Amino acid sequence: MRRPLFLATAAVVISMIGIAHAADTQPKSWQQGLSRTDLVREDLGANDREVIQARVDFAPGVTSPKHAHPGVEVAYVISGTFEYQLEGRAPVTLKTGDSLFIPEGVAHIARNVGQDKGSELATYIVKKAEPLLILKP
Repeated sequence: MRRPLFLATAAVVISMIGIAHAADTQPKSWQQGLSRTDLVREDLGANDREVIQARVDFAPGVTSPKHAHPGVEVAYVISGTFEYQLEGRAPVTLKTGDSLFIPEGVAHIARNVGQDKGSELATYIVKKAEPLLILKP
């Protein structure tokens, strides 16, 4: 009598592990796995431009939406490994200590390809009074 109960319990546990593993391998939503903390926002005093510096944290496997900025961005990888895809260019992989210049208006995505949380320091020199992030199709 105990053997069928044991086999049934084992089957349930194995199926639960399979479901949990499948959930872990699915791409994570950027809305839940990506956060931005603004650190500095200052007027540059010229040409209606401002500088914004932010820390952007990505959970493992999270990809940003395709977007552009109304100015330039310099991304510096604080920790982790990222793949950046700038429109019209081959993908580039950056690791801790690497940086990348992203020209004004260039659509791009960033993806945490590492196993742990990844963080970048993003510095933007952008037009004032415009949204910092412009989603692209």
